[in-house]
Amino acid sequence: MALTGCSSFEFQEDVCSSGEYPVPTVNGGGSACVSDGEQPPAGFVRYPEGKVPRQVDDKWDVYWRTHTLDEDGKVIAAPDAG
Repeated sequence: MALTGCSSFEFQEDVCSSGEYPVPTVNGGGSACVSDGEQPPAGFVRYPEGKVPRQVDDKWDVYWRTHTLDEDGKVIAAPDAG
């Protein structure tokens, strides 16, 4: 008797490790991870509330590949989004 089936398990990689949150570069296309409780370093800002990428390729991870934030927190096209 043969058993067949499909697994619906899909691995989703987190953008940052546990105890960290992602921050984008100001006027750029890069990002970094910062320890919870710490402020973003110079040249980085927090993502707007509700628009934080959590897993690689999730809705907001994909969105922020072509968008970034300026020094005033305004959403703009990422310079390398072409």
